[in-house]
Amino acid sequence: MLIALVLIYAVLIGLCVIVDAAWWLVMLLAMPTLPALVDVMRNTHAGLRLSRDRLDWHTGKRHGALTLDEIEHMRLDTRWDFSVRATACLRDNKEVRLPYEAIPPHRAFEAALQARGIPVRRRHFAVF
Repeated sequence: MLIALVLIYAVLIGLCVIVDAAWWLVMLLAMPTLPALVDVMRNTHAGLRLSRDRLDWHTGKRHGALTLDEIEHMRLDTRWDFSVRATACLRDNKEVRLPYEAIPPHRAFEAALQARGIPVRRRHFAVF
């Protein structure tokens, strides 16, 4: 993320210096990068651990855990932007959405879940 921010800011500074772009326009273009800049400055960490009997995750100050016995199946939803979101569907009909930034690559995650006997259901390009 740091490399991407450096490249974006280099292009924006180049717009100011080389093209003589209006400073307010460059600032407007830089505004969507502010959440990423805050994450870099806070040095937030995210991760997920799948053990023999537990699923633990953390991202920033948020964290959570489920025992594998609680999970009826895991649902992996492919969104329109091709990102994959994971939802743990529990035996008591509740759903726990895992934070996107904590989810490992979806194919490896699906294989690890299936290796532990957790069924995985996929939904592609669902509206909701």
